[in-house]
Amino acid sequence: MFINDWKKDVFTIPNILSMFRLVLIPIYIVIYLNAKDLYDYFLAAAILAVSCLTDMIDGKIARHFNMISTLGKILDPIADKATQFTLTLCLSIKYPVLRFVLVLFVVKELFQGIAGLINLRKGKMLPGALIAGKVCTTILFISLILLVLMPNLSVPVINTIALIDTAFLTWSFISYIFAYFGRNTKVRDLENP
Repeated sequence: MFINDWKKDVFTIPNILSMFRLVLIPIYIVIYLNAKDLYDYFLAAAILAVSCLTDMIDGKIARHFNMISTLGKILDPIADKATQFTLTLCLSIKYPVLRFVLVLFVVKELFQGIAGLINLRKGKMLPGALIAGKVCTTILFISLILLVLMPNLSVPVINTIALIDTAFLTWSFISYIFAYFGRNTKVRDLENP
């Protein structure tokens, strides 16, 4: 009985989609870092598009068909952050100006992870992603996928993209600092949300 319940919670469609997104990461890395022509870059971008599409639909499926699970609440953001990190890392190898974006992304995610754990130990957590975080994620994905799709962009355009990504990451980072530790903190008790 317990094993069947466990399988039912783990092998849900949303969880399988999140696991699929994690499997796509090494495939993307190999294709992008070995890309020689436009076809290779389009293939890498297609993999990212599939990843984004599955990310959009897994939450909708989970809510609509009541397939929300504890594993899904952990797996989905891990797949999101791992994909964003991989995309930023691979692009920063090709475009050194994006290294600052990569460092800022890692620092922001580490802060969120540590602040989240500190609050969780106190029986508190943020009720969900902030608008700044959602907007930042969208901007990052759009701009970085553009860099994958158009590998021959001029240096000024690449610098502008790096600047835009830095601005949105900074806004998101500051928003999360205030959400966790500001005067009007958004952190809620787990028992009384």
